[in-house]
Amino acid sequence: MTPQRVRIGIVGAGANTRSRHIPGFQAIDGVEIVGVVNRSQESSSRVAQEFAIPRTFETWTDLVADSEIDAVMIGTWPNMHCEVTCAALSAGKHVLTEARMARNAAEAHQMLRAAREHSDLVAQIVPSPFGLRELQLVSKWIEDGVLGDLRELVVIGANDMFGDPEQPLHWRQSRQLSGLNVLTMGILHETAMRWTPPVTRVFAQASIFEATRPNPDGSGQAQATVPDSLQIVTEMDGGVRGLYHLSAVDRFGPGTQLHLYGSRGTLKIEWTPKHRVLLGEAADTELHEVNIPPEKAGGWRVEAEFVGAIRGEEQVHLTDFETGVRYMEFTEAVSRSAESRLPVTLPLEEPD
Repeated sequence: MTPQRVRIGIVGAGANTRSRHIPGFQAIDGVEIVGVVNRSQESSSRVAQEFAIPRTFETWTDLVADSEIDAVMIGTWPNMHCEVTCAALSAGKHVLTEARMARNAAEAHQMLRAAREHSDLVAQIVPSPFGLRELQLVSKWIEDGVLGDLRELVVIGANDMFGDPEQPLHWRQSRQLSGLNVLTMGILHETAMRWTPPVTRVFAQASIFEATRPNPDGSGQAQATVPDSLQIVTEMDGGVRGLYHLSAVDRFGPGTQLHLYGSRGTLKIEWTPKHRVLLGEAADTELHEVNIPPEKAGGWRVEAEFVGAIRGEEQVHLTDFETGVRYMEFTEAVSRSAESRLPVTLPLEEPD
């Protein structure tokens, strides 16, 4: 049986779009990438030539309005996610948008409302890649009570990515482009959400240790408006406690990790500097490394899930807009707490 034809337009062809999404779509039978628009006509043409995409567009609005396109992949910075998503859904297009969902909770809620108004269309967010390999196995451990009652969560994302003050300002250090998300907070919190209860309260502190950096266009210094160091304490349903340590200015920092501490066992996942899963149960004397069997190892299938949902073959699990709103509300609460130096309760009151 011939698979349903799905014609995709690309808005924003950054590194992740070129390395993952375009090849991912082009590997699926019946899927065509028919057009692309990037930040300039020159870069649009380069991407089109590299991936044999037949058409380029002058503006993203032209692409979204084109009747030859069924679905839109949004690979821009977060500052455009809300506007392009809402326009694409209004034009009758399915939407897959890069993470983070939006710049703030208000934009995320606006996107969710648009998705609900067009419930016949697929609306998906590119999920956090952290934990995909471990997802099935860890979920089964939690379901089977291997860890017992969850007591504490520790999230670590600490390195020296922005440790050099002479490094030009990155777009992730601009609140105007990146929004309220700080470093790897959003991507790691989304991963933690797969295994932990909802957060009900946050208390955060943040710092910008390197306030100015060279402007990427060479015109003097630019102001950093996103923290390069963040610490968060959380409360979750059932009394679970969480602790987040996020930094991009930690020389020889511990890397990227997630720890789950339960009444009967402990789980540690280390993604960097070395990828490994460590488990310790009540009868153990120390943590031991777990090798995930190939049949239980998950992986990246974002493009396949999106196309499968469009074809009615499956539902979106990683990541739907409802989940995106929850992690954007967490992001907003952290920002409010850091600015006010007061705890913030979740969920937030939904904006009008």
